[in-house]
Amino acid sequence: MRRVRVGSRRSALAQAQARLVMDAVRAGHPDVEFELVPVQTTGDVDMRPFSEASDPFGIKGLFTRELEDALLRGELDLVVHSLKDLPMKQDERLPLVALSRRGDPRDALLLPRGVDGSTVPDDGSGPIGCSSARRRLQLETLFPGRPVEPVRGNIQTRLRKLDKPDASDSSRPFSMLVLAAAGLRRLGLEGRIDRLLSPDEMVPAAGQGILACQGRAGEDYAYLDVVRDRDAEDCAAAERSFAAALGGGCALPVAAYAVAEGDILNLSGFYADETLEVRRTGRLSGPRTEAGSLGRELAARLRAARWEDEGTAER
Repeated sequence: MRRVRVGSRRSALAQAQARLVMDAVRAGHPDVEFELVPVQTTGDVDMRPFSEASDPFGIKGLFTRELEDALLRGELDLVVHSLKDLPMKQDERLPLVALSRRGDPRDALLLPRGVDGSTVPDDGSGPIGCSSARRRLQLETLFPGRPVEPVRGNIQTRLRKLDKPDASDSSRPFSMLVLAAAGLRRLGLEGRIDRLLSPDEMVPAAGQGILACQGRAGEDYAYLDVVRDRDAEDCAAAERSFAAALGGGCALPVAAYAVAEGDILNLSGFYADETLEVRRTGRLSGPRTEAGSLGRELAARLRAARWEDEGTAER
């Protein structure tokens, strides 16, 4: 019997996602025994808005550093992350050893619930809560004139802020929240979704909906064969290369979403420079064998403004 210590963040969602991977492996490899090891990360403690957070490893490092340190020390054998939370540049000692089949990649709009559980209709007066510049800028296009304010915390915390505003908080109660649909579904909270935003309406974060398994270089992770998904790997390569080329992270307004169709990847990207008041989206298709270069090419085209506002190109 092989024993594997699996690390995750302490949130209910992170642990649920780790268990999805563990259950999948158990079904294909009953000789593997798992121990789930929750680890508290800096991002789980520092609840300031991302724009105020200070971290020399980048915003995404807030959610991964302690887990990666434990992996390097040999205290963990495997870590399960949301791929969208991982820095674009990975430590070569800690490679991504498997990417899961993608869950729902879309963002979702959630309305408040009253004390009786009924939906409170949006009257357009309160702000929309979200956790990233990527979402904020795209919401400003979808809902012109509506204020968008930062909200932090795990899913349950954000829902409490939506449903039961703190009377001591001087800010207006949120009229809506935007959360990742995949996380809501993995927690059995799909009933809270009031509207799903298509990737055309709001381009998702690079890697959104994909689970990433991180291990140590040189070790045997053959048991993860039941988890690995080729479409996820190729789509993630295109999306993350696009985001990396533009310096993308949780706090930066960059988004990318790829769809595999046979041997072709169709990549959509969103890029913004708030200083220059620039917001651009574009699409590019190309061979999935060149996923990384496809992402970099789309990033270069958007940065160079080869399209004015939106564009579609075939490679």
